[in-house]
Amino acid sequence: MAKLFEPITIGNLTLANRIVIAPMCQYSAENGRMTDWHAMHLGNLAQSGAGILTIEASAVSPEGRISYADVGLWDDETEQAMGNVLESVRRWSDMPIAIQLAHAGRKASTAKPWDGGKQITPNAENGWQTVSASALPFLPDENPPEALDKAGLARIRDAFADAARRAARLGIDAVQIHGAHGYLLHQFLSPLSNKRTDEYGGSLENRMRFPLEVYDAVRAAFPADRPVTMRVSGTDWAEAGWDIEQTVAFAKALEARGCAAYHVSSGGLDAGQKIPVGPNYQVPLARKVKEAVSMPVIAVGLITEPEQAEAIVSTGEADMIGLARTVLYDPRWPWHAAAALGATVKATPQFLRCQPRVYKDLFKQA
Repeated sequence: MAKLFEPITIGNLTLANRIVIAPMCQYSAENGRMTDWHAMHLGNLAQSGAGILTIEASAVSPEGRISYADVGLWDDETEQAMGNVLESVRRWSDMPIAIQLAHAGRKASTAKPWDGGKQITPNAENGWQTVSASALPFLPDENPPEALDKAGLARIRDAFADAARRAARLGIDAVQIHGAHGYLLHQFLSPLSNKRTDEYGGSLENRMRFPLEVYDAVRAAFPADRPVTMRVSGTDWAEAGWDIEQTVAFAKALEARGCAAYHVSSGGLDAGQKIPVGPNYQVPLARKVKEAVSMPVIAVGLITEPEQAEAIVSTGEADMIGLARTVLYDPRWPWHAAAALGATVKATPQFLRCQPRVYKDLFKQA
């Protein structure tokens, strides 16, 4: 059997294969509440044959959204809206569902990407005051964030925990904490964005302190038999920034706390980043982490071909692969990968008759 289609266990959760649908913002929520778009979008991906589906970055507070159209999970209304979508999706799919809990920090209060994606100032419609580790804007011409004080840190930490409890009530199978792509927890980790002089800034131990506190709070709030994982940027791709050595140290600290998996992406924190984009460009970062820890490691980034994904997991560079844009472009990518690699994949009964004649053993009934 192709390694990509072998089962894998994360914590107490066993996945049918090693294909992870990564979280992808849709910028289609209303006041944090999911809409019919999300039922259609997630319902489609839940028929893909992947091992697990991850709900997009879901803000733990209104000011934690990237844009005013982001999904949230901070009150009864946002929880109910997400519950309605999940009820619809689960009616037709038993694929495990994870959620990415997030706070955008200084990269919040923006327009939708197709409207330019620029920051919206606090006094403008759909804008608000952002917060961060330090009062440093992402871009020089942006409104600077407010540096969080102790009360602000406690408020956000509690918001992550509250969102985790809401996710548990919704029956979500796993939580991923967003510590990547220049958002709030990454802003604490990187010395480029964290210039604090208290116990949350300076040394690596201090810069990791708040993200680890958030992890501990989420882990305590989410049922012990369901996994909590972390997504990180393996490097800032910028001089004197967060790098792979620090990423490995963070991974070890999380593993000691019971983290169930580590999703290694990169970049997003510094506008001057120089990213060597190309197929597998982030996989070496995942490999470095995998060499240092025993928890499952997920690689992501321009993984588009079945043979490419199979090579990553079969050679031990990572335990799983994450798909984002690739699976938006081809929502049946796991089917096509199984066909190419001679594997079997689950398909709902409504789709069984579309199995190509040349792949007589491709589908097993969901």
